[in-house]
Amino acid sequence: MTEKLTYEKAIERLGEITEKLSSQSTTLDEASKLFEEGGELIKFCHESLKFVKGKMLTIKNTIDGLKIEEEE
Repeated sequence: MTEKLTYEKAIERLGEITEKLSSQSTTLDEASKLFEEGGELIKFCHESLKFVKGKMLTIKNTIDGLKIEEEE
């Protein structure tokens, strides 16, 4: 069974990819595959952050709504 990808694991893997791409021993074919994987990880991280931001805005709006009710 494969592990579920998390934001933290994706960031860690991006760090590994960056190190490998910086290495002079990386072949062009390997660099191409790493670059593609990195792009997918960046997309995953972006979507994860967007999702969390949406949740935070929902919570904030709920809290703001409660404050308005308390003031009335």
